Amino acid sequence: MAAGTRGAGEKRTVAFSRDQANVFFHVLTACNLRCRHCYIDPAQHGDQTLAADTVGRWLQLFAGPGKSPNLVLLGGEPTLHPDLSGIIRRARSLGYASVTVDTNGYLFHDILDRVGPEEVDFFSFSLDGASAGVNDAIRGEGCYRRCTEGIRRAVKKGFGVSVIFTVSSINRHELAAMAPLLENLGVERFFIQVIGLRGASARDAQSDSLQVSRDQWLETVPSVAADIAARGITVSYPRVFLKEDEAFACAGQVADNYFVFPNGRVYRCPLCEDFALHSLEIADGRLVQRPPINEKDLFALRIPEGCVMNRLVQPGNLSYRPDGRPAWRIACCLLKEEIFAGDVLK
Repeated sequence: MAAGTRGAGEKRTVAFSRDQANVFFHVLTACNLRCRHCYIDPAQHGDQTLAADTVGRWLQLFAGPGKSPNLVLLGGEPTLHPDLSGIIRRARSLGYASVTVDTNGYLFHDILDRVGPEEVDFFSFSLDGASAGVNDAIRGEGCYRRCTEGIRRAVKKGFGVSVIFTVSSINRHELAAMAPLLENLGVERFFIQVIGLRGASARDAQSDSLQVSRDQWLETVPSVAADIAARGITVSYPRVFLKEDEAFACAGQVADNYFVFPNGRVYRCPLCEDFALHSLEIADGRLVQRPPINEKDLFALRIPEGCVMNRLVQPGNLSYRPDGRPAWRIACCLLKEEIFAGDVLK
């Protein structure tokens, strides 16, 4: 199959698992919304909109012979980029295995009319509530209506559609209600994320109250994920809390994930993005390693709590026994459970 083409009906998207290569490319940091849990920090990530030819050159750094990573185009809001359609076609010509566009649903520059389902595997919509009241309290007034309208338009045009739901104490109670909504909207994949205390969440004076406890997570997420998958929708979610007999693995060591920002910073771990801990950067058109100490040096550390960065950045996920030992370990946020619709329906 030639680079940039796919067989009929063949759709792929990012895979959060071992031995997978994914490029998360922020083509800009501008956005029309101000979500409570937004992780973008222009002081750390830049405030520029990359020119399309610059994006094309940077995309080449991660693709090429023997390399065909999945690509996720992000912002800010990526559809604010006036030449997003050209960027998508450039990625296809470079042989990226899949192209996904993460969006808040406003779909600027008539993007659904400027690209086709054969060029974009998935439009992935951020929706943080099954009702306007809950979603809009997090993302802004009117977002629920615009997002669900955008989903229906994308489905009608034949695009693959996924939805991302970030679980926090504000919306955990609505996660179960997402099941009939997703089915009604025609969504194919559902990504459940745990709230991270980075970006806007880290700066929120009430950030600790946004996190969900271990018991809340375990009593809600796995069962809801199974219910949604039983409706024919593939579900991915982070393990977060490891069981006693489960080994810890860091995606920074067993997978290839690259988080690229407009200022040239390239991270391997999203929990590091509030800090100048990036292990790579794009300088003079080349992808170069940064000197120690950076995130790569931290990945190699072994601690009883599991994820080193979680221990450093958001220790609210942890609890300790009277003897000082952690009550549980935290899993890598990039290695996730996936329940395939076909497996449930068999």
